[in-house]
Amino acid sequence: MVSRIKMIEFTDEAITRLHYISEQKEENYFRVGITGGGCGGHEYIFDYCDSVNADDFTLVVGHVRIVIDAMSAPYLDGLTLDYIQKGLNEEFIFNNPNQTYACGCGKSVGF
Repeated sequence: MVSRIKMIEFTDEAITRLHYISEQKEENYFRVGITGGGCGGHEYIFDYCDSVNADDFTLVVGHVRIVIDAMSAPYLDGLTLDYIQKGLNEEFIFNNPNQTYACGCGKSVGF
């Protein structure tokens, strides 16, 4: 099942993991966005967030808040955030219909 929260969808696995991380680290705010960099021109941001700017969007997922800056919002519209765990490897996956290119390293994307 996927929960629709405004512009971003979160799989059940992603929601469960976000809640777990939030409880372990005592952090309730996560910043999701796009920044310049890499061979594709952009990289995803996914990190803890200490402050919310006046023009940020905030999405509520249970007790977790997802903060998105205004510049990143159009690039993330329609994004599905997933979480996978295979053996010892685990990661959040950005399934983004706006993305037109992904570098072989898996870190850099183009729009």
